[in-house]
Amino acid sequence: MSKILIVEDEIIIRTALRKLLTRNKHEIKEAASVSEATSKHKLDTFDLIISDLRLPGAPGTDLIQLAGEVPVLIMTSYASLRSAVDSMRMGAVDYIAKPFDHDEMLAAVKRVIGKASQNQPRTDGKKIANQEAIEGMIGSSTVMRELYSRIHKVAPTNATVLVCGETGTGKELVANAIHRESPRRDKPIISVNCAAIPETLIEAELFGHEKGAFTGAATMREGLVAAADGGTLFLDEIGELPLEAQARLLRVLQEGEVRPIGSVESRKVDVRLVAATHRDLGRLAREGKFREDLYFRINVVQLKLPPLRERGKDILALAETFVKRFCAEMLRPPLTLTPEAIQAITTYTWPGNIRELENAMQRSVILCENETEIDHTQLSIDLDLVRVDDEERPGVRVESRKTSNDPNEDLSLEDYFQRFVLEHQDSMSETELAKKLGVSRKCLWERRQRLGIPRSKPTQKAGNNS
Repeated sequence: MSKILIVEDEIIIRTALRKLLTRNKHEIKEAASVSEATSKHKLDTFDLIISDLRLPGAPGTDLIQLAGEVPVLIMTSYASLRSAVDSMRMGAVDYIAKPFDHDEMLAAVKRVIGKASQNQPRTDGKKIANQEAIEGMIGSSTVMRELYSRIHKVAPTNATVLVCGETGTGKELVANAIHRESPRRDKPIISVNCAAIPETLIEAELFGHEKGAFTGAATMREGLVAAADGGTLFLDEIGELPLEAQARLLRVLQEGEVRPIGSVESRKVDVRLVAATHRDLGRLAREGKFREDLYFRINVVQLKLPPLRERGKDILALAETFVKRFCAEMLRPPLTLTPEAIQAITTYTWPGNIRELENAMQRSVILCENETEIDHTQLSIDLDLVRVDDEERPGVRVESRKTSNDPNEDLSLEDYFQRFVLEHQDSMSETELAKKLGVSRKCLWERRQRLGIPRSKPTQKAGNNS
């Protein structure tokens, strides 16, 4: 059972969060301000602190330093999104934008506590070693620091490495990092995309061939495996390698020798293999689509690259780095991201991962007509894939609309949104409502449509026929 401290001055939100997290087997403590949190509780005894950004007295970001090693999840409204981004730079583990639904909060809590538990135990008070960033790789999130640590450990060895991750997560960067930190750094690294070479040619490309070995083999050719002798061979998308080529590769790994096509003699080679795939090689092996003996041979050390959507604050750091780089390449003045653009970037699921993010930033720099800021309209990303509740989610349905004034009722955050709108829409304009709720007018309108909350009709002024 995880122990969580909620620091929130809005009693309705605090109560709803407490009941939600208690139902999901967490031990909950509460506070209405930073001073109350520090005076009533020992912060270092918690597994997670969830704090609103704006609190009476000191801001919630003060807890980042006060909590030490305990992760702090910041809750923020749309209007204060820029401050939330700043808080992440100050050390907050992540932020979540209001209003949010139950599933979103539970997913965030599970993600943060899960990452924190990977770094346990911390009983000796020592920080995890070898988490320094890798040259060419951007990110300081927990999952990336863990990846850096494993790269530092495996790189100096001769162990075969299998790099797993979705397309666009940066598997080749990992292979290059392993080579740079290995004793083979002065020798070549040969990179081969197995999916980019026709099946009929890949054996000849990898292992070489003798003159006349097949039609079109006019001369003898050294293969890429032999070219990597003394260095590193990086086989990207190894799951696409044909079974015949897999058998030849297995011999290279087992015997340390390669025999070109058409040759009767083998040549000794000293090659360190780094392979990468976005596929489940274990499942392919069980299905007979990948050699099981080769799978066990290459799966000595496995490095898993997290998808971009799981890297928290790294997303913004990457986006800002890409913007800076493209501005310099295109001789444009430095551009910054608007809060709307930041919200879109940090809540989009990025199915194409870092490659998609890089392309989106390049496109936005090209299309941006403003001399200082990039707006979300220039990103051209599919807003149906955002993670936050600003867009319609299939299957989300509201069971009831409670209008009781009892703050201790089992009120969800969705119910709170509805209740606030229904109670104040007659006395507030849409702009005022959106500001109080911490969302944009567009978000307010979309949530009205989805939840079926009619907009009250203002009384028309006399003589106004429009």
